[in-house]
Amino acid sequence: MNEITRQAQLALPPAMPPDLPPHLSRNRNLRAGPFGVLDIGSTKIACLIGRTDSDGTLRALGSGLTRARGVRGGGITDLDEAERAIRAAVAMAEEMADYRLRSVVVNLSCGQPESRLFNVQWPVGGRQVTEADVRHVLTEGRARAVTEGRETIHSLPLSFSVDETTGVADPRGHHCDVLSARLHVVDALSMALRNLGAAVMRCDLEISEVVSSPFAAGLSCLVEDERELGSTVVDMGGGITSVAVFFEGHLLHTAQVPVGGQHVTRDIAGVLSTPIEHAERLKTLKGNVHACQDDEREILPVQMIGEEDHQFANIPRSMVIGIIKPRLEETFEMVRDRLDSAGLGRAAGGRVVLTGGASQLAGVRDLAARILERPVRLGRPAGIRGLAESNSGPAFATATGLLFWAAGEGRTLHDLSIGPPRAAGMLRRIVEFIRERV
Repeated sequence: MNEITRQAQLALPPAMPPDLPPHLSRNRNLRAGPFGVLDIGSTKIACLIGRTDSDGTLRALGSGLTRARGVRGGGITDLDEAERAIRAAVAMAEEMADYRLRSVVVNLSCGQPESRLFNVQWPVGGRQVTEADVRHVLTEGRARAVTEGRETIHSLPLSFSVDETTGVADPRGHHCDVLSARLHVVDALSMALRNLGAAVMRCDLEISEVVSSPFAAGLSCLVEDERELGSTVVDMGGGITSVAVFFEGHLLHTAQVPVGGQHVTRDIAGVLSTPIEHAERLKTLKGNVHACQDDEREILPVQMIGEEDHQFANIPRSMVIGIIKPRLEETFEMVRDRLDSAGLGRAAGGRVVLTGGASQLAGVRDLAARILERPVRLGRPAGIRGLAESNSGPAFATATGLLFWAAGEGRTLHDLSIGPPRAAGMLRRIVEFIRERV
């Protein structure tokens, strides 16, 4: 190697690890860990334990997965069943990681979450903006968002303005007469959150934070440019389909529709009179949303409910496709309506990223592109070392996104605690409520 070549190489920035996703390539503010997360869904419960390596990438230390019980539509329907399922998933992850969890970050998909935007102003009087001024603005925004029977989950500052200067990331130190902030608030029904807290506390765990499911999915699947230029994450879960819109690097809107992969399975089971387990296998192995001529000729054996000796009926594959397609069309039409009614303009007009277990069905990407009239790609979580291949598909987008959040990704004003005082916060009220009644 000659001297010129050697000097040129020394001048280059160090190469990033090959498994580090673009949206994390410059993040050096991640917590070290270890930390644990819990994805409580309608079909599965997943627990991950991770830490941050010295080069800023996340590493999975342990993972646990169980079939969801006592959960429907993300909400707790049976505390005893949910407790057993959560304990099983957590125990698997703890044994693999050789680490005992005391608290977890949990996803939010229950309680009819709603997304709202607020504009708040605070008089400064020409002096420098202080940390106290920022806190006043954020506190005022949370106060305006208070609704009876609901609890605030996220209160995210989208941008600040100092007088007429907009787009200020951190206003501290700026001089202005008026400090303004645009806040995005996500809240949910209090009772659903308390039931979620009760199920987790029964497992001898505390909830450190609650994070919107589609927000978490976006943190794990979107690259930096998608979050900046505008993208919509559609997380197709078992019981619900969640939506998150990102723009200019921030979460701008969330929504959900009460339809998911389980509804497709139940449609197949109901029309064909076959057990749920067999309907799920048909959907997974033979399901599609696009019919072709060969589908009429391909005959599938279908187990009948209640028949002795496991009798089977023979049906053409086209019949299964004819059951699946209308339900998925309905799902994407509902997603389109939610986006249109939100009035997000060009923020929601960018690429759509499909993720979640139901997004893996053949033909879903093309169907979504036709109905939503936007370019669509399939999103898989990236950037976590040590995660088994079986736990790194679209079905684990929310779980891995929770791990990113627990490490510090996606947060605004890292050095400023912008949450409400703990004694008056949601999690504290949940804990106190449960201790009094459980």
